[in-house]
Amino acid sequence: MSLNSHLAELERKHQALEQEIQKAVTSPSTSDEEIARLKRRKLVLKDQMARLREGDSAEATIH
Repeated sequence: MSLNSHLAELERKHQALEQEIQKAVTSPSTSDEEIARLKRRKLVLKDQMARLREGDSAEATIH
């Protein structure tokens, strides 16, 4: 999988989690713990995307 396609997949998952969080926040049956778990997963994806982008930028400056 290329870097761009991997980033696109992570971005898709990140957006899907954002939508899931929005639904969870408006649902009275969703616990605060579940919302926090979803937000942590979203943050992990964001961190992964940032690391990939930083690595891509560093590689571009080397060449």
